[in-house]
Amino acid sequence: MRLGEGIVVDKEKTFGRLRFSALRREQKGTNEDGTVSDAIIKRTYDLKSNVQGQMIQVSVSGEIPLREFEYNAEVDIVNPVVDTVTSSAFRPEVTWFINVDDIVLKNKASVNQSPAKNQNNKEG
Repeated sequence: MRLGEGIVVDKEKTFGRLRFSALRREQKGTNEDGTVSDAIIKRTYDLKSNVQGQMIQVSVSGEIPLREFEYNAEVDIVNPVVDTVTSSAFRPEVTWFINVDDIVLKNKASVNQSPAKNQNNKEG
């Protein structure tokens, strides 16, 4: 069983400050013959959440370039969606996972936008 569209969360209330820890794993696709391909379809990262009080795992599409930030760098997640997979083979079991569109440095977006705004103001 899966939730249709997942659960969209308020990232500030749910996760608080997030700090980058490491790449946990890469999931590769499969070739037509069933062998493992070189194509990465998903990457999962460990992030430290001060609200959760523990490490959380966040998955990003393999189309997004590898994220290699300094350990403990403050990061932001883009469009987090929490979803589940359940099974009941012997007893009910629920696995939670978090998918995001991207992981970015917390202050990088404001730094990159400032020069562009200044250049536009100079040209206009």
